[in-house]
Amino acid sequence: MTSETVDSKTGETKPGVGDIISGNTAGRRVLLIWDAPNLDMGLGAILGGRPTNVYRPRFDALGRWLLDRTAEISRSAGGDGIEPEATVFTNIAPGTAEVVRPWVEALRNVGFAVFAKPKVDEDSDVDADMLDHIELRRHTVGLAGLVVASADGQAFRETLLEVAGEGIPVQVLGFREHASWALTADELDFVDLEDIPGVFREPLPRISLDSLPEEGAWLAPFRPLSSLLSGRPAGS
Repeated sequence: MTSETVDSKTGETKPGVGDIISGNTAGRRVLLIWDAPNLDMGLGAILGGRPTNVYRPRFDALGRWLLDRTAEISRSAGGDGIEPEATVFTNIAPGTAEVVRPWVEALRNVGFAVFAKPKVDEDSDVDADMLDHIELRRHTVGLAGLVVASADGQAFRETLLEVAGEGIPVQVLGFREHASWALTADELDFVDLEDIPGVFREPLPRISLDSLPEEGAWLAPFRPLSSLLSGRPAGS
């Protein structure tokens, strides 16, 4: 086991996410990266609030989908030695460890690795860690396929287009409402999370402006009005 990563900007090897997958490390990977903070925000925007258990993604269903995707890529490549690998990247806010622990343990029990980072300030996000892990796999065992579950086009678009330009199949998982950057890129294959069988126990209450009901529909705000006060100078 190693704790090295490849820096996404400099290409240098440095301590980071680490190789946390045990067993055979020689085979190329179909790598799934799950951007938990970003997808939680996207799901909350669709639901208009914090998701209940009914609307939380089922990672066992996602894992089965990844296994099928890996088998498909392996068949098209005409060879063996291609392995699936899935990692959830998340932030842990102060005082929430005991609440989050069962979720983290459930993910690991399903077969997902977890990269958890303390949320100490606004710069504690996991974007750089996800990009470093992609670069590590690109430049060590190699990628047979890449799947990124996120709506953060600003963070991922350039890297994903580079990988796709190398002839590696790249998929973006997310919600179509928040993924125009992926939907409009011919090099990327977008898959709506709700289209993966079993990922959600119940249909999400999604409303599209292209298919409004005759009686109309309420569209919840993406954030409270009070967010306008954040960063506002004192006394203004």
